[in-house]
Amino acid sequence: MDGERVKRELTDGFALGESLRELVGHRPAQQQCLRSDDELFLVVHEVPLAGVPERVSLGFWKHPTDGWFGPGGKCGLRKLEALLDRYEDVVDGHEATIETIETATSLFPIIKHARPLARSSRNLAAALDRAVLFSENDREIRTLRDQAREIERAAELLFHDSKLSLDFLQAQQAEDQQEATERLNRIAFRLNLLAGFFLPLVALGGLFGMNVALPDVFRPLFWVIFSVGLLMGGVLVFLVGRKTAADQGWLSSVRNRARARE
Repeated sequence: MDGERVKRELTDGFALGESLRELVGHRPAQQQCLRSDDELFLVVHEVPLAGVPERVSLGFWKHPTDGWFGPGGKCGLRKLEALLDRYEDVVDGHEATIETIETATSLFPIIKHARPLARSSRNLAAALDRAVLFSENDREIRTLRDQAREIERAAELLFHDSKLSLDFLQAQQAEDQQEATERLNRIAFRLNLLAGFFLPLVALGGLFGMNVALPDVFRPLFWVIFSVGLLMGGVLVFLVGRKTAADQGWLSSVRNRARARE
C-alpha cells in the first residue's frame, strides 16, 4: 500500500526500535514527532509546490545516546536547518515579488502557493514543538523550533498580504471603470447636445431650400440668421470637440494602462 511505501522510505535508513517503527506506521505522511523508549522520530515535509497536493516527507531520528540522524546518515539536524532555509527563501521571494506586481493574473499564483506554505509551515512548527517537549535539553532543536515559528508567521503574513493586494487591485480597477463610465456618459451628453442643436438648423435649412414664398419680414434677414446660426454652431462644435478630444485621450490612456496590466 502507499502508506507502507512511505513508511519504508522514511524508516529504512534508521535503526528504529520496533515499538517506534510501529508508531510511524499509523500516519507516515503527517508532520509529527513520535517518541518511544527514549527514541524520537521527527517527520517533516519538504517545501510544498503550488498546485501539487502530494507532499515529500523527510525523517529525522534521535538515538538515546548517539544524537540525531537525518536522511543519508548521521548528519545531525543540518538537513532540517537547510529545509527551514528553503522555506524562508520561498516566502521571502514571494514577498519581494508582491511589491512589484500590478495585475491580479500575476498575483494569483502567489496566493495559490501561499496557502499550502502557511499550512505546511504551521504543521512543521507544531511538530518541532512536540520534539522540544520530548527533548527539553536539546538546544539545537529549540533553535530550529523558534526559526520554524518565525517562518510560520511570515507565511501567514504572506497569505494575508497577497489577498489584500488582490483586493486593492480589484478596487483600483473598479474605480478606473467607474471613472471611464462617467467620462463616456459626458461624451454621450455632448454628442446629444450637438445633435439637438443642429436638428433645428437642418430643418431651417431644408425650409429655406424649399421653393416656397417666405414672409417679407424674413427675406432681408436671411443671411443674418444664417450667419449667426453658422457662427454659433461653429463655436459650439469647437468647444465640445475640444473637450471630447481631451476625454478620448484620457480614455485611450486608461485602455493603455489596462493593457499594460494584462
